[in-house]
Amino acid sequence: MIIATNVSKKFGSLQALNNLSVTCNKGECIALIGPNGSGKTTFIKTILGMVVCDSGFITFNGNNINNNWQYRSGIGYMPQIGRYPENMTIGQVFDMMKDIRKASVVLPYDEDLIRNFNLNNLLNKRMRTLSGGTKQKVSAALAFMFNPDVLILDEPTAGLDPVSSEILKEKILLEKSKGKLILISSHILSELDDLVTQVIYMQDGALCFHKTIEQLQADTGENKLAKAIAQVMQQ
Repeated sequence: MIIATNVSKKFGSLQALNNLSVTCNKGECIALIGPNGSGKTTFIKTILGMVVCDSGFITFNGNNINNNWQYRSGIGYMPQIGRYPENMTIGQVFDMMKDIRKASVVLPYDEDLIRNFNLNNLLNKRMRTLSGGTKQKVSAALAFMFNPDVLILDEPTAGLDPVSSEILKEKILLEKSKGKLILISSHILSELDDLVTQVIYMQDGALCFHKTIEQLQADTGENKLAKAIAQVMQQ
């Protein structure tokens, strides 16, 4: 579904992505992990068309994403930090996004997270008054709202309380069961154990490995993702 081929990107002297090639298929929940500055966010932004690579290319459903913005309607994106117009209410933000994306939506809106996060009782709250955790809930609700085939979640549980984290994890598992592709970037590896089927590990903008969870467990002898990654890093 998403194939990156020899993707490189420089910002001045910084090599943010270095000849990166990966294939991400439907039905997989893939952890995108690595130390700070490894290129994870740049790679996500390249998939989204927010950053244009210097060389190489990315295809979405077999089509090169360059000069093809329509593919983005098939992606739900949850940023690490959501930024919204401060004077708008939660309800106005939802209505604005529905109006912007109405031409690309065929299925009914997915409002599970609006209900499960109890956001329907907060629709008149202005964005400037919200806590970081509530803004995260808004970002999560928007990512899932339009029934995308691909979900890209950047540090999705950051700022969420334990109950809300579990609600989000259950929603991720539900969407994975529908055969969707889900990419999750997170530093909290313990929260990924029950979610992910594959791991992409990056360092210094390059791909270190792309393995299934079963392969990683077999290679390291560790069942927990955090311990397996720690062993790989020590090697």
